[in-house]
Amino acid sequence: MHEQFDIIINSFIDNNIGIADHFLSKNLSDKLQQNIHDLEQDGQMRFAGIGNEKIADNKQQMRGDKIYWLDKKNNNIIEQEFLEMVEAFIDHLNQICYTGINDYEFHYAVYGKGSAYKKHKDQFKTDNNRKFSLICYLNDEWVAADGGELVIYQHDKQQSISPNAQKAVFFKSDEMEHEVLLANKSRMSITGWLKRI
Repeated sequence: MHEQFDIIINSFIDNNIGIADHFLSKNLSDKLQQNIHDLEQDGQMRFAGIGNEKIADNKQQMRGDKIYWLDKKNNNIIEQEFLEMVEAFIDHLNQICYTGINDYEFHYAVYGKGSAYKKHKDQFKTDNNRKFSLICYLNDEWVAADGGELVIYQHDKQQSISPNAQKAVFFKSDEMEHEVLLANKSRMSITGWLKRI
């Protein structure tokens, strides 16, 4: 596990964007995918708004994904396994980079065919607790024609990242503008933020 943590941290140090192609194990990725399918079948995924509790906008046109917040209180074994991995990553990150991260929040995100998320930053203007963004992808056999790439803008260049299963992407929430391009089929991920409160 620490090998994948080091890969994404070193990639972040080198390029300001951390990428690890096998951050999630195949087994965990498969279980998380199934959990999303179960949530969809039960009608528990909800269209996302933008903003936080202070400035929430549920009628926005920025994004088209459906989400479901992960929480240990849900008593879901699969979510617990993922969140315990996140906690281990935070411990490792704090030991290596002295980031002082002491909290987190994550949700499932499903972009249906024809949906996207326009260019934005992840840190709110009214709340600077989000320090790092961490996105874990859950899409088997994803190809270029499926669209849905994450595009990150850094200075005068941009980087496109395909949302293949097991891959994770890591960057500073207040620095990197990014967008999700139009998905041509259902696209699944877990998106979250490492916080300092």
